[in-house]
Amino acid sequence: MEAYEEVRLTALCSSGGCAAKVGAVDLAQVLRHVPQSSDPRVLVGFATSDDAGVFALSEELAIVQTVDFFTPIVNDPYDFGRIAAANAISDIYAMGATPLTALNIATYPIDDYGPEMLTKILAGGAAVAREAGVSILGGHTVKDDEPKYGLAVTGTVHPQKIVTNAKAKPGDRLVLTKALGTGILASALKKGSISDAEMAPAIASMTTLNAAASQAMLEAGAHAATDVTGYGLLGHANEIARASGVRLRLDSKAVPVLGLVRDMVAVGIASSGTRNNLREHASFTTYAEDVSPETRLILSDAQTSGGLLIAVPPGTLAQLVTALRKAGSVAAEIGAVEAGSGIFVR
Repeated sequence: MEAYEEVRLTALCSSGGCAAKVGAVDLAQVLRHVPQSSDPRVLVGFATSDDAGVFALSEELAIVQTVDFFTPIVNDPYDFGRIAAANAISDIYAMGATPLTALNIATYPIDDYGPEMLTKILAGGAAVAREAGVSILGGHTVKDDEPKYGLAVTGTVHPQKIVTNAKAKPGDRLVLTKALGTGILASALKKGSISDAEMAPAIASMTTLNAAASQAMLEAGAHAATDVTGYGLLGHANEIARASGVRLRLDSKAVPVLGLVRDMVAVGIASSGTRNNLREHASFTTYAEDVSPETRLILSDAQTSGGLLIAVPPGTLAQLVTALRKAGSVAAEIGAVEAGSGIFVR
């Protein structure tokens, strides 16, 4: 049995974080054969690829449910737990809801490494859950060669105050609340191209809850939102475009990017999930000629615990940006909503 201090968690998995997700195209082929619920109490199901499902309990109360788990994206087990928990809870915030309870989901090679590393992972998750005001009620663990961890989260929302990805309107402005590049930096960490210390800014971003961003978008009367995770900025932006029946125009120069990301892209570092995203995104994205291949890759980078992409009326854009910055969040206006379909990047 190897001591957990001697183990690099990222060495125990083939891909890390949300880069391990099944691709959007493949998932769509699966879900098209899965019957959707006809229960009228289902206010949001999986048809619009929203961040969470919503089920009405009464005219004034609905529950919001989501589940998310993945393989390690960093080497420290406590940080892995923190990131995974923040990522799962983010789906609730993206719907404009309040998270309340959660269940742990974990797989772990306990016969090889003993209980201590798993304890650290769960402790990290519990710390973030406490910060979010979420009570962890229990969970389920399974023996597996690859560690995986996440949460099934339940929240509540008023049925008339749900923020989905399906109501963006032409004229809306698009605001992003975290910088891109966590997937590329995670790949660099796994390859030994950056140190754990150089990964610290990405860890700080991934462990930051989207609670303040969610509250700010509600106060600004946001029309639509999604959190940016494994399908990259372009993939999740297209979910808004498709569900809302609009086109998104993005300014690539306005998109914030974490430090060292462009350096890593320059030497060819990116996850397979990011490269798969790039290929899939070509089907709905039109690029201006001066958008470089490196920038295109970053816009498709598979994020873990990314920020919210918010479509807000132009009249409340300044209010949203001010509130985000007051809360210490990134507040980058990166584009606008217009008539049409798909995405245009300049």
